[in-house]
Amino acid sequence: MRILIALTYYRPHVSGLTIYTERLARAWVARGHRVTVLTSRFDTHLPARETLGGVEIIRPWVLARLSKGVLMPAIGLWATRLAASHDALSIHLPQFDAPGLAARGRALRRPTVLTYHCDLSLPPTPFNRVASLAVHWANDLAARAADRIVAYTRDYAENSPFLSRYLGKVHVIPPPVEVVRAAPAEVEAFRMRYGLAGRTVVGMASRLASEKGVEHLLAALPAVMEAFPDLTVLFAGQYQNVLGEESYARRLAPFISALGDRWRFLGTLDPREMSAFFKACAVTVLPSINSTESFGLVQIESMMCGTPVVASGLPGVRQPVLLTHMGQVVPVGAPTDLARALIEVLRSPQRYAQPAIDLAATFSPAAVAEAYEKLFAEISTARGAPAGRGL
Repeated sequence: MRILIALTYYRPHVSGLTIYTERLARAWVARGHRVTVLTSRFDTHLPARETLGGVEIIRPWVLARLSKGVLMPAIGLWATRLAASHDALSIHLPQFDAPGLAARGRALRRPTVLTYHCDLSLPPTPFNRVASLAVHWANDLAARAADRIVAYTRDYAENSPFLSRYLGKVHVIPPPVEVVRAAPAEVEAFRMRYGLAGRTVVGMASRLASEKGVEHLLAALPAVMEAFPDLTVLFAGQYQNVLGEESYARRLAPFISALGDRWRFLGTLDPREMSAFFKACAVTVLPSINSTESFGLVQIESMMCGTPVVASGLPGVRQPVLLTHMGQVVPVGAPTDLARALIEVLRSPQRYAQPAIDLAATFSPAAVAEAYEKLFAEISTARGAPAGRGL
């Protein structure tokens, strides 16, 4: 089967959405499908076309940016050409270009599935209000044209202002999660590299972005440090030049600087380093504050490494802890509750150990890719696929 994936940002941009689509694309290739990614050339240094991991990537040039979106004059031409030459469309929201892509899928009778990763929340400026309206309009048009809409959890779908209007089309497929197992020696080397011997380690794996609620972790730390004077916080992920988050980073910089070496930015880690990171942490934290966070893939990664999680009680985000009982859920934007939960988990880690849970069976990229394939086949059967399309 030939599958077209469309989204605004793909690798090397790092976000939960790009990690999701890369894992899904490579899983489809491993299962024998031909996969093309249609995305933006958001960085002029990127090639217009290349193949990575067996996935063909096509990047039309970007004329201008609109907040976190982009304008690509050639996107329509590419969308028409690629939709006609592929058997199924996997369109990832939010993106400005989704309506045209979904309309082409509908006109060509290709199974067309939207994956809704999160609600959009932009800083409250006049321009961003216009941009938000444009994206909401685009999402609505795409949803009407698409055959199905994939959500990570029913919890998030029922509470999302957008998805709740299309529950009849919503199909739940868990997100793809994979962990490269770091050997004990690699974990020990990681701990030595960052001077973690004898330290109590709290980890956060994220971009330094406003929706992640980093300020609430910073506000919770004094109480946690009082209980654990040897506390060190490791922040794994992009923390410099995060798209659209420069002012947020400047606002937090004095508070982070005041912590000295108790707060360490690690930058973006490779998969094996991420596994060592999770294993080196006593607990990881996801204090996200709004519905731009719909799940938090890093929670499952942490749990696969045996490390409990403290997460905010957002719809969708609370589901990994509720599913596994490997941690605690706290109210959104409540540093006192966050501190209490971190202290409780750090004091009684054995209460949150669940070694018998096989998360890979549900969240492996292969399992997720197969679930999409079944959905494509179901749509094709219901609407009548053109002969010979390989579905």
